Amino acid sequence: MTASIAAHPNGASASGSTSGSSGSQRPGHRAAARPLTPLRSLRLVAQQEGLLQVHTAPFRGSFSGVFSQALRSAGLGSRVLISQFLKGGVDQGLERSVWLCGRLQWLRPAVASCLDQPLAGDAFASDREAVQEVWAYTREQMLAGQLDQLVLDELGLAVELGYLQEHDVVSALEQRPSHLDVILTGPAMPGSLLAMADQVTQLRRGF
Repeated sequence: MTASIAAHPNGASASGSTSGSSGSQRPGHRAAARPLTPLRSLRLVAQQEGLLQVHTAPFRGSFSGVFSQALRSAGLGSRVLISQFLKGGVDQGLERSVWLCGRLQWLRPAVASCLDQPLAGDAFASDREAVQEVWAYTREQMLAGQLDQLVLDELGLAVELGYLQEHDVVSALEQRPSHLDVILTGPAMPGSLLAMADQVTQLRRGF
């Protein structure tokens, strides 16, 4: 967070009374009226800077905690978008996205089952189209500047499996508004996305 303080151009404050060198006036002498100097005004200008965070775990356990955080933010008035790129089974798509708290939009691709295999040939063309539809909408919302928080679940894995292009994802994240908090979750995360992160959290199971 950055802040600046601006002072009134007229300078120092005044008490509203006149005084001489001795602090008193001679009888019968009327002091000349002086215009009061306006009080110094202070203005605090604060601008919050968003963070790019990565939460990763090899056992796919990083999303639930982040989801709770996103839901809480929406309940407090933030505009939140959650995009899960490989979670299927509900055949959702853009037209049937879920809204929570009136300010959190939860989006998943229109696919019949969860995607966990590398993209291969025409057989996966419809799945890839569904994932890219979610990404195109997510990218549009991110760059429009209307969001306060954006959660991208399994974005890195979608890149690794070939459903999204890494350079396109990196380019979009580089253009994100400065105030926006972006959280990436999932078991796989390309080095290019890790290098962009302000904070990386790795969850591990106890030994």
